[in-house]
Amino acid sequence: MAESLLLLGPVVFQAFEIPERISFGGAQHLAVHRLPGGARVIDALGRDDAEISWSGIFSGGDATERARLLDVLRAAGGVLPLTWDIFYYSAVIAKFEADYRHGWWIPYRITCTVLRDEAQALLQDVASLAVTAVADLGAAAGYAAGAGVDLSAAQNAVGVPGATTLAGAPYNSAVTAVGGAQTQLAGSIATTDAQLGSLDVTNAPALATATSTAGQLASLTAAQGYVSRTAVNLQNAST
Repeated sequence: MAESLLLLGPVVFQAFEIPERISFGGAQHLAVHRLPGGARVIDALGRDDAEISWSGIFSGGDATERARLLDVLRAAGGVLPLTWDIFYYSAVIAKFEADYRHGWWIPYRITCTVLRDEAQALLQDVASLAVTAVADLGAAAGYAAGAGVDLSAAQNAVGVPGATTLAGAPYNSAVTAVGGAQTQLAGSIATTDAQLGSLDVTNAPALATATSTAGQLASLTAAQGYVSRTAVNLQNAST
C-alpha cells in the first residue's frame, strides 16, 4: 500500500513507516436462539469491528521523535482520525510497541481500536454508474466541506442527464469537472500536509492543533479517494 497516504492523528506515516498491508473488517455480533428440532433464530445485534493493526520502521534523523509522539498519543488515550485510501475511522491507540535499535532505526507495531467507521454511512449498494458517481461525489463533498473545499461543481456536472454515458457534451463536462476536483483536492492536501509538518508537536497546544489539522487532512484524503473512484468509473463508462 505504498501509494496510499496513511494518517493517524497528527502523524503522517512515510517511507519505511508505511506498512505493506493493513487488515480491516470484523464480525457481526449475533444472538443465536437454538430451538427444538434444530431450528435457529438469529438476531443480528450490530457490527463488531476488529482492531486495526500494522507495523513498520521509523527511520532517519527524526525517528526517535516520531516514535515518541505515537507513544505520547497512546498514553493520552484520545480519539484520533485514522485514514488511508477511502477508509476513514475514528480510533484509539490500544497498543504501541517500539524496538529502539538506533536513533535512526526503530521498528514499531501499533494496534488501534475502532470507535466508529466514519465512511460506513456513506457506503451503499448502487445499481448503476450514474448512482455510483453521484453517491461517491456526495460522500467526497461531505468530507471536503469540513476542510473548506467546495466540490459542488463536480457534483452538478455528474448529476446532469447523460453525464455518465460515454461521449457527448455532458460526459466531457463531467470528466473535466471531476479532473478539476482531483486537482483541487491534491492542492489542498499538499497545503494541509505542509501545515501539519511545520507544527511543533512537542508541546500540548501545538499537539491539539496538529490533531485538528490531521483531521482535516484525513477528510481531504477520504474525499480524494471517492473522487478518484468517480474518475476511474467515468473512464470505464459505456455508450
